[in-house]
Amino acid sequence: MVKWATNTKVAVNWLSRAQNVSILTLCDATTGVCTKKHEDESEAWLHRQNEEPLFSRDGRKFFFVRAIPQGGQGKFYHITVSSSQPNSSNDNIQSITSGDWDVTKILSYDEKRNKIYFLSTEDLPRRRHLYSASTVGSFNRQCLSCDLVGNCTYFSASFSHSADFFLLKCEGPGVPMVTVHNTTDQKKLFDLETNEHIRKAINDRQMPQVEYRQIKIEDYSLPAQILKPATFSDTTHYPLLLVVDGAPGSQSVAEKFAVTWETVLVSSHGAMVLKFDGRGSGFQGTKLLHEVRRRLGLLEDRDQLLAVRTMLKEQYIDRTRVAVFGQNYGGYLSTYILPAKGENQGQMFTCGSALSPITDFKLEGQQFLIIHATADEKIHFQHTAELITQLIKAKANYSLQIYPDESHYFHGERLQRHLYGAIVNFFAECFRVQDKPPTAPAREEEEEED
Repeated sequence: MVKWATNTKVAVNWLSRAQNVSILTLCDATTGVCTKKHEDESEAWLHRQNEEPLFSRDGRKFFFVRAIPQGGQGKFYHITVSSSQPNSSNDNIQSITSGDWDVTKILSYDEKRNKIYFLSTEDLPRRRHLYSASTVGSFNRQCLSCDLVGNCTYFSASFSHSADFFLLKCEGPGVPMVTVHNTTDQKKLFDLETNEHIRKAINDRQMPQVEYRQIKIEDYSLPAQILKPATFSDTTHYPLLLVVDGAPGSQSVAEKFAVTWETVLVSSHGAMVLKFDGRGSGFQGTKLLHEVRRRLGLLEDRDQLLAVRTMLKEQYIDRTRVAVFGQNYGGYLSTYILPAKGENQGQMFTCGSALSPITDFKLEGQQFLIIHATADEKIHFQHTAELITQLIKAKANYSLQIYPDESHYFHGERLQRHLYGAIVNFFAECFRVQDKPPTAPAREEEEEED
């Protein structure tokens, strides 16, 4: 991380190769001399090291996020202020926020009102609200977005240069909208974007029901999100798709609005989609995050499989139609999950798909779709080529969808439609109830011999 603090001073964050020690310095651009402002270390690894500090106008005071111990759940990320003292080489460091929740982003510092504005998970890990906190005295904190917009619990925001006004973006669970507010009393000044056309389109369609639940794993109660068809009935049997992310520090369960290929699979093909934040996921304390230290791929797949087994206990899940999908690190996990055994040592998953996977694995008869762009600069196509070599040797049943000369991020609406269409069609075919061949009529008793 490198950021200009003033016209002559630049903040530089140095990180060890093992990513377990960081040093935040303030460097003079004219002389090249750097002064250490803060040092942090971890027995595992340091998370969120690319976030920029927020400086006062004179550069003598700055705010940054660091992990602070908060009891049994480990450390949570909170705002710390560092103030230079006159005639002293030591800085005064104070924590402005605390609690078993994370500050996810520092947005603005209002020097004339002595307030800092930020987003946090204080309400719930799957939510984001806008808060202010005093930078003097007892650091009183106030939620600015709570109950401000109906059917919205996930926000982002940006402030004017003077911090007199802020732009508030509702990102879910309702249709996103953008409003402009007065910072002093949070009064709405006007709507910038209401997305009425999207709202009307949503109202005219049968959108999935969204359910949240907690799943117990050892000492943790971890969040799951389930997408159900709008016409859901517990007397009907539905196929189940597990969508895996699982990268350390990631979050799959969030109250954000989204219309994706998963929405199409649920609404148009009657499937159910499961997402689960297991050990190693973010925004639930560093104890949970660091559980996967030196054990990548060992705990995450167990947790995802436990979430699936929990769902298979429900009478409305069709155990013969269960699938898994993952992308990037999730693709890595999905390849390990796919061969898992269910009851009576039978296959738990009917089929699976991985987008830009990173590993090799064993298949035992399931359908498997591999998708990769040949010019992927993040996860090289070599991973898929090596995987295919092993699949051929194992005589595995797989399909390959490549995108020539395309990058990792699949830019372009037409390309994305083709990609998501391929994924939906694959799982729709996997979940299709096969027509049973007509049974032979019972053989009538042989006619009496003439």
